Amino acid sequence: MSIAVTGATGQLGRLIVTALLDRGVPAGEIVAIGRDADRLAELAGRGVVTRPADYDDPDSLRAALAGVDRLMFVSGSEVGRRRPQHANVVTAAKEAGVGLVVYTSIAHADTAGMRLAAEHRDTEGYVRDAGLPYVFLRNSWYLENYTGQLDAYRKQGVTGAAGDGRVSAATRADYAEAAAVVLTGDGHTNRVYELGGAPFTLTELAAEVARQTGEPVTYTDLPADRYAEVLVAAGLPEGYAAVLADSDSGLARGELEVGDDLARLLGRAPTTLAEAIRAAL
Repeated sequence: MSIAVTGATGQLGRLIVTALLDRGVPAGEIVAIGRDADRLAELAGRGVVTRPADYDDPDSLRAALAGVDRLMFVSGSEVGRRRPQHANVVTAAKEAGVGLVVYTSIAHADTAGMRLAAEHRDTEGYVRDAGLPYVFLRNSWYLENYTGQLDAYRKQGVTGAAGDGRVSAATRADYAEAAAVVLTGDGHTNRVYELGGAPFTLTELAAEVARQTGEPVTYTDLPADRYAEVLVAAGLPEGYAAVLADSDSGLARGELEVGDDLARLLGRAPTTLAEAIRAAL
């Protein structure tokens, strides 16, 4: 069985390739697809089949997906460009006769009001409309979104627009392992999984950073428009700042809180916030 992973040179895609290898999938049955030639070469060095492709290049996608049985479709990173890019992937998968498409979506993609959900919702529609067997892995936030900011938290505290909303964040590695479970197992076809770890508020995030560092870290909650202004002042582009502030508003509405699907797929509890912070300090 041939399993292809798009975005295999990105952070999540690369972890999924590793998780497949860890589960005993022969390297020669894994097709790593990506744009970064150097990173593809590293995977080829591990015996993985590599094929260059770009979501904006339908011909490259058709060539990359030839003979593929199962496709791990990692969503693109270019917000605002994903509809045409993802449509290209779905069309290529349909033409290649792929037997299963596993897509990394977002939590509550069918109902969430945050801007980031719209492209994922439409992509799920493309896959269904194409008549392709699917599994939608609706991932909540990455814990790395927070642990990557620990130095800033220690200096300035945690700032956001999430109110008392809870986010079911999990590590990229846990999401990758769950993807590998689905790709190598049976009984998942046409299932939707809402994936994430134990939920926490940003107030609890600040408290955990304070507990582990012994420093006075607190959470400051702002209106979404004011939070966007703070992000722009910190150097983020206005468009990106607006998306992050809008996402925090979704967090406040409960759109990033999910149940225990991730734990059930993993057969264990996902990495906790406390464990992730401890590992990052």
